[in-house]
Amino acid sequence: MDIQGLSLPRRTILRALSALPGLGALGACSAPQAAVEAAGADVIKRLGVRTFINAAGTYTTFTASLMPTEVFAAMANASRQYVPLNELHDAVGNRIAELTKNEAALVSTGAASALSIGTAACVAGTDPDKIRRLPDTEGMANEVIFQKSHRFGYDHAVRNIGVKIVEVETAAELDAAVNEKTAMMFFLNHEADVGQIGVEEFAALGKKHNVPTMIDAAADVPPVENFWRFTEMGYSMVVFSGGKGIRGPQSAGLLLGRKDLIAAGRMNGSPNSDTVCRSNKVNKEELVGMLVALEMFLDQDHGAVWADWEGRCETISQAVKDVPGLTTEVQVPPIANHVPHLHLKWDYAATGVSPRDAATAMREGSPSIEVNPSTNDEELVIGVWMMEPGDDAVVARRLSEVLAKA
Repeated sequence: MDIQGLSLPRRTILRALSALPGLGALGACSAPQAAVEAAGADVIKRLGVRTFINAAGTYTTFTASLMPTEVFAAMANASRQYVPLNELHDAVGNRIAELTKNEAALVSTGAASALSIGTAACVAGTDPDKIRRLPDTEGMANEVIFQKSHRFGYDHAVRNIGVKIVEVETAAELDAAVNEKTAMMFFLNHEADVGQIGVEEFAALGKKHNVPTMIDAAADVPPVENFWRFTEMGYSMVVFSGGKGIRGPQSAGLLLGRKDLIAAGRMNGSPNSDTVCRSNKVNKEELVGMLVALEMFLDQDHGAVWADWEGRCETISQAVKDVPGLTTEVQVPPIANHVPHLHLKWDYAATGVSPRDAATAMREGSPSIEVNPSTNDEELVIGVWMMEPGDDAVVARRLSEVLAKA
């Protein structure tokens, strides 16, 4: 069994599993023992599903990141214990709030779930009748203000609550749009440089009108300071994905912010029944895994990690430096996925292969490699931060082979 690059023999796996609370005592039971015996099985391989080296990044369709072994172990340990789920929610939320310098926090089922929970908190609050009625928002404050340029493919998570999106373009239009029906104002950090209202001004406008503000920063760590920068700026709530840069469970996310809104969010979701976000269930494994992943992320040497990413870019660059007309450049996106990406351009006439052709060849080769989806007819883009140790050398070799064959 391979966990984060560690090849573990079957005997080691069985010893580790038997040490988990309650599992060792189940040896006499055939069904649990069968599960233990099958612990080393590669189900993905058995099903024939393609695996690949991730030279793309933290895209959900590519299953984002790989959890560190310590996170996997904490989740496995939690899976063998029963706990009062609300008490664990409280304990984990309190610890995450402390770590991220926020009033309060909760673990959601991904960033989209946090958007829904945060919106429900602003619309229904802690009123049991309103909570039960969602997404029927008749008679409630049910309008959410967006900048027109900040409408995006995930705003369905906000609309799920039964709200009306009100689009504005300027601060004056926002001022005019606020009324007694305004429940929340939303800002998309990925598009912070798009639109006429900047990130700080938007937070200030929310405070001016006494309207809660939520900012989607799903893919915006690193840098680590973003965990507290937005709430210190004045945002009521901030949303992060748990399975991207933090490398927690892919099915987890974070909602950080004001204590009253986080408490209301908890009431609008699981494990509470008859709530609009009951389907956004977070169990003990994700709660524990998200906390451990966050602790590890905050504790790492971020400078050393960054230097390692730059070294991976250099390994790939050196492997293809003799390709006719090839140039390489390391670029760091200014906001989301703010990490080194390697951009490669070359003489297509001399090689006979375009960047898209190279991406296809790498995907269809062995081992399969997925490059960044922003690759186009002009350049090949490689994201190095989700690679496992040694993957950069494999990517360098394969890319060199693809261009040489062409």
